[in-house]
Amino acid sequence: MGARMRAHDWSRSPLGAPTAWPRSLLTVTRLLLDSKFPMFVAWGEDLGFLYNDAYAEILGAKHPKALGRPFREIWAEIWSDISPLIDAALSGRPTYSENLPLTMNRKGFDEETWFTFSYSPVHDDDGRVAGMFCAVAETTGQVLAESRLRKLNETLGEQVALRVAERDQLWTLSQDMLARADYDGMMSAVSPAWGEVLGWSEAELLSRGYATFMHPDDAPPTLEALEQMGRTGQPTRFENRIATRDGGWKSIEWTVAPERDGANFIAIGRDVSAARKQEADLAAAQEALRQSQKMEAMGQLTGGVAHDFNNLLTPIVGALDMLQRRAVGGPRDQRLIAGAAQSAERARVLVQRLLAFARRQPLSPVPVDIARLVRDMADLVSSTIGPHIRVTVQAAEDLPWAIAEANQLEMAILNLAVNARDAMPDGGSLTIRAATAVHRDAPVALRPGAYVRLTVQDTGEGMDAATLARAAEPFFSTKGVGRGTGLGLSMVHGLASQLGGALTISSRPGAGTAVDLWLPQTASGETLQPAPPTIEARGADRVALLVDDEEFVRLSTAEMLKDLGYRVVEASSAVEALRAIANGAAVDLVVTDHLMAGMTGADLAQALRASHPDLPVIVVSGYAEEGGIAPDLPRLTKPFRQDELAASLAALSRGGD
Repeated sequence: MGARMRAHDWSRSPLGAPTAWPRSLLTVTRLLLDSKFPMFVAWGEDLGFLYNDAYAEILGAKHPKALGRPFREIWAEIWSDISPLIDAALSGRPTYSENLPLTMNRKGFDEETWFTFSYSPVHDDDGRVAGMFCAVAETTGQVLAESRLRKLNETLGEQVALRVAERDQLWTLSQDMLARADYDGMMSAVSPAWGEVLGWSEAELLSRGYATFMHPDDAPPTLEALEQMGRTGQPTRFENRIATRDGGWKSIEWTVAPERDGANFIAIGRDVSAARKQEADLAAAQEALRQSQKMEAMGQLTGGVAHDFNNLLTPIVGALDMLQRRAVGGPRDQRLIAGAAQSAERARVLVQRLLAFARRQPLSPVPVDIARLVRDMADLVSSTIGPHIRVTVQAAEDLPWAIAEANQLEMAILNLAVNARDAMPDGGSLTIRAATAVHRDAPVALRPGAYVRLTVQDTGEGMDAATLARAAEPFFSTKGVGRGTGLGLSMVHGLASQLGGALTISSRPGAGTAVDLWLPQTASGETLQPAPPTIEARGADRVALLVDDEEFVRLSTAEMLKDLGYRVVEASSAVEALRAIANGAAVDLVVTDHLMAGMTGADLAQALRASHPDLPVIVVSGYAEEGGIAPDLPRLTKPFRQDELAASLAALSRGGD
């Protein structure tokens, strides 16, 4: 509108140029330009016409030629009707014309509309009436509503019939279950939605008491709520489970209101089964997330503890191994050393279980024939758990292979079998079953994909809900002091997670326990590579650079290397090792710890590959750190004995050859 005003030559119009307008006209003009409602100003002797965009719709084809022209010329066809109103406004008296009919073209169609025009005088700077201001309000809706109301009053009977028909249509088409019932327990009318939601016919619903359709646990509170509504006369809301004709249950949310007769009530029921299932699934997912976060936190703690224990055990295992090999002392001394070595080995296994739970054990997962593995383990499991328990193995010949590490998986199955044995002190049955599994049956947190489901199921004592919730936690055990570490299930849980699978447990008191190990399927049928044989590698006066920031670990490893014939150069950090090589130290191989202050062992190996590509490097690690050691780097896991170190050196020598 402002653009049109600037484009118009106001000096030729009856209103004159805007610069000559009085303040009152300027004020009214700004008001109408800012308004979204139709407004116009007629000013001067010829009542020059100025209007806003909202009023342009009323003008129709006359817009924009009407801008600035005399009002009389624009509305010549109705001037005789409106001139009395104009005269009244110009004489200083506000007036209006109510519900004036106009035919307007809207969206290409002529449409009958109604407007109310309110005229007010506008004074010039001298206080004389020099024009008028008109505000317009469309009253089409009001006029039509009043017209409809008149027609409704004229045809009240027809409208009542129409409303009854609409009510009946609502009753018929509503997806909610509608019913009329009494307080004595019977329904007198039900909508068709009952059959669609629950499957019952109208005759079945009206011939039986409504309480007979309720879940036994929900009937008492429902009937109590209805009884209270009958006493108070106040509507009520509740939810219960209603039987379906096919034997199931559906959760229904009810809104119930009493009728005025005091003997009946109206009930509206909405099927919320899908919503409740979604809520249950969400709660299960949230619980799984909380459990995962708890286990992850415990895994980080136990992984760190296990790493420190590995550093402590390495010199202990190494020293005891050396004392045994050198036959130090007499028979009594050797028995004591052997006992200490056995305890150290038990501690080593304990740490490996901690690392398994923390998902930080070194793994080399490959395709494994699960069916063959469990069948081959049948005799071993039977001999381990004793003759009083019957062992059954079920695995299809065409079962897909799975990604796993055979040795760790065998240990996991043995752990589960021993747990099952302890739960069946008077004997029973143990079933080891392997089958394909679909993702919809898998745990909530498991990624979509194809899995092999390895199940170890017993007929033992079972677990209650509280025990089941903690079963996979490390160090949790119900066996009593001295009868277990509480790491069996946690180790299996960590193994499954590290392999990209999951562990689930189902159990009830007196009904036994089933442990499911979910392993990712693979289409590959590669043959498992046997572990390299243990070969003692003699140093033959070769020089080994030993890098470790733990003094006692370094001392123990140095003695092992010397026993194998190596001359040893020691360094307490990766930086010190690089400095020694840069200063001309001639070494034939490097044995380095991984986690050290500053530069890690893996970083040292990469640096040496760049500067001395032919120099062999073995990385010694307490656990498999995430994103740490490159897969192609030779690795030795703490703690280790001399024969394990020798085997790694021999393999390194073969690789170098």
